[in-house]
Amino acid sequence: MLCLFKSVKRIVVLGLSIISLIVINQAFAEVAIVVHPSNSSSFDKATIKKIFLGKSKSFSNGRAAILLSATPKDPITEEFNKKVIGKSSNQVNAYWSKMIFTGKGTPPQEMASTSEIIAAISANPDAIGYMDASAATSAVKVVATF
Repeated sequence: MLCLFKSVKRIVVLGLSIISLIVINQAFAEVAIVVHPSNSSSFDKATIKKIFLGKSKSFSNGRAAILLSATPKDPITEEFNKKVIGKSSNQVNAYWSKMIFTGKGTPPQEMASTSEIIAAISANPDAIGYMDASAATSAVKVVATF
């Protein structure tokens, strides 16, 4: 009976350890900013923030930027908002509500999945988006990570 209790205890501890590692890994995902491989513009955090808040509408090469984002339910969106924009997702949503209401801007187009972001960016040299850095492929160019 004591041996059975120890085995169950070990399994529970192992299960909790695995769950903790998964949660920690998702909470600290690295955000990659991605563009079309032909985009030779320069990017820094301030530039990326201005583009994604609609304060700058074009790249340094002069071409208009087409903004793509993950869905609000995707954990990478919260990471992006926190690490790049410097605001919570609620604050970013409030910002875009105000911009839409005043007619001063259009929020990034939400894509249903990372594969859709990759497909859209690889098909359009003017698109920019973000994703979990581990999901980036050779079809897009990573210009910054946070």
